[in-house]
Amino acid sequence: MSSGSTGQPDAERDEKGGVRTALAGLTTRGRSFLAAGIAAAICAYVLGQSDLLRVGLLLAALPLVCALFLYRTRYRVAGSRRLSPARVPAGSEARVHLRMDNVSRLPTGLLMLQDRVPYVLGPRPRFVLDRVEPGGRREVSYRVRSDLRGRYPLGPLQLRLTDPFGMCELTRSFSTYDTLTVIPRVEALPPVRLTGESKGYGEGRQRSLALAGEDDVIPRGYRYGDDLRRVHWRLTARYGELMVRREEQPQRSRCTVLLDTRGLAFEGAGPDSAFEWAVGATASVLVHMLERGFSVRLLTDTGNSVPGEGADGFAGASQETADAAGLMMDTLAVIDHSDGTGLSRAYDVLRGGNEGLLVAFFGDLDEEQAAVAAKMRQRSGGAVAFLLDSDSWVREPTDVPGALDRSEDRLRMLREAGWTAVQVPRAASLTELWRQADRERTGLTAAGGTIGEGTGS
Repeated sequence: MSSGSTGQPDAERDEKGGVRTALAGLTTRGRSFLAAGIAAAICAYVLGQSDLLRVGLLLAALPLVCALFLYRTRYRVAGSRRLSPARVPAGSEARVHLRMDNVSRLPTGLLMLQDRVPYVLGPRPRFVLDRVEPGGRREVSYRVRSDLRGRYPLGPLQLRLTDPFGMCELTRSFSTYDTLTVIPRVEALPPVRLTGESKGYGEGRQRSLALAGEDDVIPRGYRYGDDLRRVHWRLTARYGELMVRREEQPQRSRCTVLLDTRGLAFEGAGPDSAFEWAVGATASVLVHMLERGFSVRLLTDTGNSVPGEGADGFAGASQETADAAGLMMDTLAVIDHSDGTGLSRAYDVLRGGNEGLLVAFFGDLDEEQAAVAAKMRQRSGGAVAFLLDSDSWVREPTDVPGALDRSEDRLRMLREAGWTAVQVPRAASLTELWRQADRERTGLTAAGGTIGEGTGS
């Protein structure tokens, strides 16, 4: 019963245990009638009252006939479910549309429609559908909402059938279900200029040729529409056909967003915890940089990137931005704490090449891990770090002796290594911290006597 698909209840295709299924569906009223009928029949036999025997047999037969009739009923119905949307930010609502079609030549009786949803999405929805004519359809909808990111199954859909006398009630289930993906909330970030964007997209973008010299440029055959000014006449004479110089290849700016997921680096749980803030901030930066034309990679402390990326680990062309963002949001929707204790695996990935701009969200850092994080700056065009001290998110900083001094030491170590490091207080606004990082970066650049050229992020 996924979007656009149909199905039929499993019970309609399963003939095993028919009698047991029918009797198990007897309601309290049906069981009472059956017990009263059996008792009346026994009394009639003992007392020799034939009229009482007929009454007893009638009372006992009524629920049995209703159960048999209901079990043998063959309603041919098809159901479908449509999510709008199928991917929704945490705290936002999604609407689930259910559609039931009667594909048989007989009308249905009274139907109760029930969909199964996880408790975090709200109460289980139930609908009563009146008689559905042959070839008719009924459409209903309900809302779901979750403050916790994740992937939640919806279904299977259940039909509850009952007879007119209320003697028996049977439940038949469809076999398919849909999945609602609740992604982190994304905060719109303002455009700022960050170090490392001189390698960016637009007027300041770099261009690369195959080889260094003009005569060494790898040629290709002439194609209809090529500019004749790009014809390489020397190679044309050599090969005997028109050859053109290879196009200059623009290099897109690269940005790696590093998310620290170590379980020991964060305390607390729930939507307002430090880890959830870091996940939401990571999602915001990823979307922001993709919208600005960057090739973006999501990296965790375990050294793993988003599944399904290209060989270089970065997103594809600009027309694939929406797909790349959706893939990363799906990954962040289910990301959880890792069992790792250090950042060495992420460092091994980062030191393999020039990563362009590096944006990192760190949890608690001891002196050793702060040193590893400081070395990550060496292979990036610019580096911005947001440090979340989880102690301050679960308790007042004054309650933790030396907490402020320890945080300041970590910030100083990163700044001395060239990072633009920003402390993240409890429930801070990422937009304000983003601007603060830009101001601090600008101040460091001015103090160093250099002007960073960039196109804006």
